[in-house]
Amino acid sequence: MNVTECIKTRRSIRKFKPDPVDHSIIDSVVSSASYSPSWKNTQITRYIAVEDRTVLSEIADQFTPDYNSRIIRQAPVLIAVTFIKGRCGFERDGSFMTKKEDRWQMFDIGVACQTFCLSAWDKGLGTVIMGVFDEDGISELLGIPEDRELGALIALGYPDIEPEAPKRKTVEQLLQYR
Repeated sequence: MNVTECIKTRRSIRKFKPDPVDHSIIDSVVSSASYSPSWKNTQITRYIAVEDRTVLSEIADQFTPDYNSRIIRQAPVLIAVTFIKGRCGFERDGSFMTKKEDRWQMFDIGVACQTFCLSAWDKGLGTVIMGVFDEDGISELLGIPEDRELGALIALGYPDIEPEAPKRKTVEQLLQYR
């Protein structure tokens, strides 16, 4: 699959087959995602692959709304995407370099999440990025260190649906030249 095809055919998958995902495939996806650009090459994104059904059930039951819980309950893997705090948007002396202050770190993990999802799709895996969850509860459950923050959850597995592409805005609606 070429890059354009991968971008145009990747969809958010909310229904997965129960088949496990081999660790070598997850390793390969993370390896590809490690090439995502980041602020001053800080490479702050870290991943936790959750496969334990008990932990997945606890996340679904206690820390996510119903619409995400349904996805998590049947996904074979949930990726907790974390980042090292205090590195993006900063100078070495700790001062902010831009008006965005520390918000740049969310941009960096967003790029990493998209790269992760495209790499997964290229390997036949479906994904959906989720941002609505109890960050503190999941962080405590997974033992995420104080110097890291949970930024997103990605359900991962073999798709059990083939959703159509939603209508896209035109280039004229999206782009201006000045």
